[in-house]
Formats: sequence, C-alpha cells, structure tokens
Amino acid sequence: MAKGNTLQAMLDRAKVGGDTPATPAPIVTPPVAKPAQAGRQGTKLIGGHFAPEVSTQLRILAAEEGTTVQNLLGEALDDLFVKKGRGRVTRGG
Repeated sequence: MAKGNTLQAMLDRAKVGGDTPATPAPIVTPPVAKPAQAGRQGTKLIGGHFAPEVSTQLRILAAEEGTTVQNLLGEALDDLFVKKGRGRVTRGG
C-alpha cells in the first residue's frame, strides 16, 4: 500500500493511532434569525400554488416594468376588488 500523504495512508495511520487531527473541528454556530423587515410589519402573507409558468411570467413582467412581483400582485388584487365592486385597498410600494 502506498505511504505518504494519500487518503488511504492517512486512514491506515489513523486506525493505529498514528495520526491525530492537526486542527480541531470547526465550531459551527447556527445562523442568527433576522428581525422582521420593517416594511412587513402590520402585513399578512397571501399566497397560492400555481404552475411554474405563472411565476416565470410574473418575474418577466416585473423586470420589463421595472417593478416587483409584489407590486404587480397588489395591482392585480386591486383590479379584482374593483371588478367585484370593492374599493382599492393595496398600498403602492
């Protein structure tokens, strides 16, 4: 079996106690939770499951319009509310 710095040689030496780790294992700390974004305070998440093409179309439209998917959804909801005889309720942003 080849000696030197090969993985198998290192494993063989470790079996007989010839190698000990040169450095201790790194300490892994869990990520710190970020506080809720200020813009989300006083809001509620509304979601739904749609075909992937819907997500793609929304993202493309948002990029073409220079806006966000959230703003497009707000506009669409306002249009729906008006169509159904309700007032506009979303805030621009």
